Amino acid sequence: MALKEYHKKRIFNQTPEPTGGKPSANMLHFVVQKHDASRLHYDFRLEMEGVLKSWAIPKGPSLNPADKRLAVMVEDHPYDYKDFEGIIPEGNYGAGTVMVWDQGTYEPVEPLPSKEEAEKYLLGQLDDGSLRFRLYGKKLKGEFALVHMKNSSMGENAWLLIKHRDDDASESDITKQDKSVISGKSMLQLRRNQNL
Repeated sequence: MALKEYHKKRIFNQTPEPTGGKPSANMLHFVVQKHDASRLHYDFRLEMEGVLKSWAIPKGPSLNPADKRLAVMVEDHPYDYKDFEGIIPEGNYGAGTVMVWDQGTYEPVEPLPSKEEAEKYLLGQLDDGSLRFRLYGKKLKGEFALVHMKNSSMGENAWLLIKHRDDDASESDITKQDKSVISGKSMLQLRRNQNL
């Protein structure tokens, strides 16, 4: 998917969402945004090819390897979206509150010497429908997998986000850590700030 789909869904003089952005040179970034739109969900985004490959996770990510979280692949988002936090106004696509719930860097489980090689390797895994990576976030850490559910009744965009068993695995509910990692605000505080 290209940013064409992202731009087609938005009217940029009516929404504060970013239109582009240039990735950093040496590290791959990820972000998880809590998004209170028509339904509350978490948007999981991995930097690849200068954009953010994106999945909507209705129940949010989990550190428990027993949890297999549905992750629905959506359109690519621009790189600068990784820092977007605020309100998408009523009448716009995805209207509602967006919080940067977690962010950090990531890499393939198999270490590679450069960002370019890591990205190429991850894109190959994406095409194969089985991504394995290590997150270095403020909340999400350790190894995860995104697995494409081929021939699923959920549709062709259905994936599963699964935590691997490692030292960062936990049965505690990570979504209870409910403040923004960039502003320290809750969803309610972000909404109130907008209404001032």
